[in-house]
Amino acid sequence: MATEGARHRGTSILGTEVRRVEDPDLLTGRGQFVDNLDIRDIEILHAVFVRSPIAHARLLDIDTSAALGAPEVVEVFTGADMGSAAVPQFRQLSEGIPRPALALDRVRFVGEPVAMVLATSRAAAADAADLVEVSYDPLAAVVDMEAALEPGAPLQFPHRGTNIVLAARDDDHDVLAGAATVARLRLENNRLASSPIEGHVILVRPHVDESLSSTSGAQAAVHGLDVWVGTQHPHISRRFLAQWTGLAEASIRVRAPHVGGAFGGKAGVTAEHCAVVLAAQRLGKPVRWAETRSESMLSMTSRGQVQYVELGLDVDARIVGMRARVVGDCGAYAGFGGSFATGSTRTMSEGSYRIPRLRYDAVAVTTNTAPTNAFRGAGRPEAAAMIERVIDHAARVVGLAPEELRRRNFLTPDEFPHTTRFGATYDSGDYALALQAALDAAGVEQVREEQRRRREEGSAWQLGVGIASYVEITGFGGAEYAGIRVGDDGQLTVMAGTSAHGQGHATTFSMLVAEQLGVTLDRITYLQSDTAVVRSGGGTGGARSVQLGGSAVRQAAVLLREKVLALAADLLESSPDDLELADGRVEVRGVPGHGASWDQVVAHAGQRGVDLSVDTDFQQDGSTFPFGTHVCVVEVDVETGRVRLLRHVAVDDCGTVINPLLVRGQQHGGAAQGISQALWEEVRYDAAGNPLTATLADYTLPSAADLVMLDTVSTVTPTDRNPLGAKGIGEAATVGSTPAVQNAVIDAVAHLGVRHVDIPCTPERVFTAIQDARQGCHLPWHEPPAVFDALPDLEKIADVEV
Repeated sequence: MATEGARHRGTSILGTEVRRVEDPDLLTGRGQFVDNLDIRDIEILHAVFVRSPIAHARLLDIDTSAALGAPEVVEVFTGADMGSAAVPQFRQLSEGIPRPALALDRVRFVGEPVAMVLATSRAAAADAADLVEVSYDPLAAVVDMEAALEPGAPLQFPHRGTNIVLAARDDDHDVLAGAATVARLRLENNRLASSPIEGHVILVRPHVDESLSSTSGAQAAVHGLDVWVGTQHPHISRRFLAQWTGLAEASIRVRAPHVGGAFGGKAGVTAEHCAVVLAAQRLGKPVRWAETRSESMLSMTSRGQVQYVELGLDVDARIVGMRARVVGDCGAYAGFGGSFATGSTRTMSEGSYRIPRLRYDAVAVTTNTAPTNAFRGAGRPEAAAMIERVIDHAARVVGLAPEELRRRNFLTPDEFPHTTRFGATYDSGDYALALQAALDAAGVEQVREEQRRRREEGSAWQLGVGIASYVEITGFGGAEYAGIRVGDDGQLTVMAGTSAHGQGHATTFSMLVAEQLGVTLDRITYLQSDTAVVRSGGGTGGARSVQLGGSAVRQAAVLLREKVLALAADLLESSPDDLELADGRVEVRGVPGHGASWDQVVAHAGQRGVDLSVDTDFQQDGSTFPFGTHVCVVEVDVETGRVRLLRHVAVDDCGTVINPLLVRGQQHGGAAQGISQALWEEVRYDAAGNPLTATLADYTLPSAADLVMLDTVSTVTPTDRNPLGAKGIGEAATVGSTPAVQNAVIDAVAHLGVRHVDIPCTPERVFTAIQDARQGCHLPWHEPPAVFDALPDLEKIADVEV
C-alpha cells in the first residue's frame, strides 16, 4: 500500500482504480465533524431555536421571561434583538425580499426561527426553548405554486403586489407552426429533502480583546472569529459572514472539517448560521448549533416545478419546435431553488436534440413553504425530466420506438461546438454512442420480448423499459486556486479551493500530483477548506471540482515539476530536457543509474535556498457538458400500482476519467438519488402549509434493500475546455436516472391507456392512473396559468446557475 499510486516509466496512474485515501479516518472513527470538535478549556454555549408552528402569521408577542429564568440559560434572542439586517443569500433573487436571522413582524413558513436560546448545555437550551411563549395572528397561506399565481392569492410580501419573483419570457412567435403532430404534457417535478447524513452545524469562537471587554462590552471587544461550519463553500461563507458581522474578511477564519454530505443544501450560509454568529459576537463566547433531523427535514428542501411542454414533429418525426411554460417554487423568502425555472432549467431545455425553434417562458414564485435551495443538479434534472418525458410521450403518439425518435433528432458529433437558443455552447458529445451502449448493456430487445409475452398472457406484473438521454451543464467557467508545499522531509502538501464532502478530492488530486512528479501517494497530503491556509476558493458545486480544482492542481504540479527538474539538472550537471521523473527519482534518460532521489533533490533545494512552494490559479473559459443515457427496467403490479425496480443501466460520459472507482461511486450515488425521486421521495404540505413529511417515518428514503445493483458504463468524449479533458460527474447520474425510471413505469402500463404519471410514481398514483385510463381519461393536460399570457414586467434574467 505504501507504493500504491507510484508512477513507473511508461505507465500512468491516471485512469486506474486507486482506493480512496480519505476512507481510513472515516472508517476507523478518526473523522472530525463540527459537532464533535473539542475546543479544550473553553466553555461552549449551545443554541436551540424556537420555530414557528404556523405557515403564515403576524408575530404579536414573544415572552422570553420564563426561559431566561431557567437553569443554565445565558441569553435568549428574538428578532427584535437581532435586528432587520438581511441575511446574505447564496443567490439574492430580489432586493425587495430580505430575510432576517430571526423572524420580525411575521412568519412565512412552518419551521421559521423566531427565537434562539443559549445555555451551557444543549439539553438545558432545549428545555428552555419550550418555555418561550409566542403569540401569533394567523394569516391565509399559499402552499401550491400555481395557486400563488392566481388573482387574490395571499401575498408573502404585500408591498410587492405579487408572489412572482423572477420572470423569463421570449418573443411572441409560433414555434409549433408546420408541425404534423404536437405532443403535450403537464409535468410535476417534486420537491425533495436534501437529507444528508449530517444536518447544518456551526461552531463559532470569537476573538475577544480582554483589555477592552471590561469597559466597552463584549461586542465591541470582538475583533475576529474562528468559525467551523459544515459547508460546501468555506471562502464564500467567510465573505458572507464578513458582510453580516461588519468584520474584515481577514479577521474571520472559516474551516470545514469532515462534512457529512451536502448535495447543494449547504451552499453559503443560513439564517441560523447568521444568528449563531451574531450571538457569539454579542456575548463574546463560543456558540455551537447542530441541526436536528426534524429541523433538517423542515428547512433543507429543494426543487419544485410545474412544467407545461408542447413538442411539434413533422411527418418524418423530426422536431420542428418546442414551447415550454414553467413555474418554479421558491418557497418563502425567494429561496434560490425556484430561480432554476428561469435559469439553468431554461438553459438546458433543448437537451440532446436539434430543436430549430424554441419558446420558453417561466416564473419563479414565493409560497408559504420552506425556502428552496439547490439539490444535486440544480435545475438540470428538471430540464432533463421535461424534455425526456415529452420525447418519450411523442414517440408513443407517432408510433415510434423511443430510441428511434431520439436518434432522428440527436445532435451529431460533427455539429459540436453547438450553441443553443439560450446561449450555452456545448463542447463535445456523441449522444447516439451512449444510447446504443445503454441499450446493449440493458439487453432491451430481450426485455421487450418478455414484455410482449406478459401482455399477451395478461400477467399481473407488467414489464416496462424506460430511456433517458440527457446532457447537462457543469463547471460554469471561472477560476480555481491550487498550491503545493514541499517539506524538508520531501513530503508534499497539496491545496485546492474546492471543498470535498465525500467526493474523493484527496485521492483524485493526489493522483494528479503523483502523475507529474513521479512520487507515491503516501508522500502526498491534501489540505482543503481552511481559509487561513488555502488562499482562495470557489468551493464545490455544479460538478466543478475536477475540471477546475483538478486542472489547477495539475497546473501547480507542472510548475513544481519544472522547478524540480531545474534543480536536478544543476545537481546532475545535465539539461532539464534530458531528465525524467518516475519511481520517486530523477534520472537522465538513456543513462541508467545516473540520477538522484526525490529526497536528494529536495535537500539540494534547501542547500541552494530555493523555495519549492507553488501557487497558481487555473482559468476555464466556459462550461462543460457531460451527457449519457440511462435505461431502466421495472415491473408494475397492475392490480395495486406497486413498482418493483429490476435493473438500471447508467452510461455517463464525463470526458477523461481520472479514477474509474470514484466515477463509478458518483454514478451509483447519483443514480440512487434520481431513482428515489422517481419512486419514493417527496416533501409534502397540507393546505395550511403544515409539513407532512418532517420525519424519516413520513419521508420515504430508500434502503439498500429497495435498490438493485446498478450497471455503470462510461464512454469517453474529452472536452477542450481544460487540460485534463474532464467534465463533471457529480450530478450526471441524478440528471439521467429520474426520467428513465419514470418512463419505465409509464411504459409498463402504457398498453392499458396510461400516458403519464407524475413523480414520485407511488402505488397510489400508478393505480389511479390505471383506473383513470380504464375509464377513458388518458392524459392530464390543462391549460397553463393565465399569467403566461401577459408576464409582469419584473426583474428578468437570462441565466441563473449554481
